[in-house]
Amino acid sequence: MALYEKLSSKKIFIFNLVLLGTLFGFSLAFFSFSLAKPGDKQVAHAQSVQTPVSTDALAVAESLQKAFRSVADAVLPVVVQLNTVEIQKQQVPQFNGIPWEFFFGTPQDNNQGNQEREFRSKGIGSGIIVRKNGNTYYVLTNNHVAGSASEISVTMNDGREFKAKLVGKDERKDLALISFESKDNFPVAVLGDSDQVKVGDWAIAVGSPLGLSSSVTMGIVSAVGRTGGPAGNINDFIQTDAAINQGNSGGALVNIRGEVIGINTWIASPSGGSVGLGFSIPVNNVKRAIDDFITKGQVKYGWLGVSLIDADKDIAAELGLQNQKGALASQIFIGSPADKGGIQPGDYIIKLNDKDVKNRDQLVLAVGDLKAGENATFVVIRNGSEKTIRVKIDERKDDVVADNSKLWPGVIVTPINDEIRQAVKLDAKVKGLYVVEVITKSPAAVMGLQRGDIIVGVNGENAKTLPDFFRLLNDKAKKDLWFEVQRGDTTLETMRYKRP
Repeated sequence: MALYEKLSSKKIFIFNLVLLGTLFGFSLAFFSFSLAKPGDKQVAHAQSVQTPVSTDALAVAESLQKAFRSVADAVLPVVVQLNTVEIQKQQVPQFNGIPWEFFFGTPQDNNQGNQEREFRSKGIGSGIIVRKNGNTYYVLTNNHVAGSASEISVTMNDGREFKAKLVGKDERKDLALISFESKDNFPVAVLGDSDQVKVGDWAIAVGSPLGLSSSVTMGIVSAVGRTGGPAGNINDFIQTDAAINQGNSGGALVNIRGEVIGINTWIASPSGGSVGLGFSIPVNNVKRAIDDFITKGQVKYGWLGVSLIDADKDIAAELGLQNQKGALASQIFIGSPADKGGIQPGDYIIKLNDKDVKNRDQLVLAVGDLKAGENATFVVIRNGSEKTIRVKIDERKDDVVADNSKLWPGVIVTPINDEIRQAVKLDAKVKGLYVVEVITKSPAAVMGLQRGDIIVGVNGENAKTLPDFFRLLNDKAKKDLWFEVQRGDTTLETMRYKRP
């Protein structure tokens, strides 16, 4: 019993001790809670745990960072900010309160009712130092930046400013070259090879967006060979998501080695600001232009004398060209290199100098880069067979190209599909070729063809398909050419036109 009593007394002691501790804990908690002010937040403090960055991962990131720094160090000195002033003169009516002064002027102004006033419009863009000759530095930019400027100055990335002048400009490629004089030693950009650019490559844009000089942004090459830029521009483009904004025009797009691969030119944006859709002229498109600007003051283009179109699915199907890349010779300039060499309307050009032709725009650009007097080899598909044609390229002249009277035959036709039938309400029984366009002052226009006509015959023979149309059109055994067309409910023949 003595042992039992001892154990019992010990249990009671422990129980009392635990009970006392519990009551003390509740009392302390209640006291702390009662001291807390309404609205006070209970904050839990976590212990600070340091997670070390992987040494290997950090080394890779720092190496990449050093690469970008190196690119910036190399490129910033060769990209300049352009400050331009375009002066426009306008006749402004003078009116000082007397009604007839508006029409007749006053004795003081020699009866001049209008007075010429000068308006100055300022602009900002970017440019790239691409050449040095003695103390003369040449800066490449866009035509829309400096081509119409009356005053130009360049600001270096260190703030030094120099007056500049226009050397040459070209609207077709949207390029301009300016120059400035300095005894100081400035670096010249390294021009890369844009043909080697691949989707996914690093792309770094350098310029003066919104006047913020020496700005560098980074992204990747999103696409190459983009077409459909500003009207009249014959370039293809490198697409990038590197931020490009107004003021970047004329600046550099460079690769991770600091080589210029493009000239930033335009953006696609509903707001006018960068949305990751920037476009640059590939540098290989401008290398020859730089030489032409310096030696001739303008870009000289090679001329073949062919009006080209891309064959849509209906045209391709009727000519048996499905899945075949190339460009269709729609019209031939009479007396042109193409005419003399034997290229005909309806020829589908698939190669130029052993290089595949992708589309119309690419062929226009490639022919333009050929030099006058250069012999070029074309591979065409004619009547289902390949044919090699050699042509001596001429120099493109605006007055010759603008002469529609030499554009043979001057009409663009297409097979009649369901969409055309519904649009012009053609009966399902009507067969033939729909006249999409008649070129003003061309032979077809002189013959009396009209847009919307349905061609059903050529020179008295059935020509309701494209193969028949081009075969009869190119039959030089016939001295005259005329068309049989259906116009509304009437079938008629056009005037006869003597073949060139």
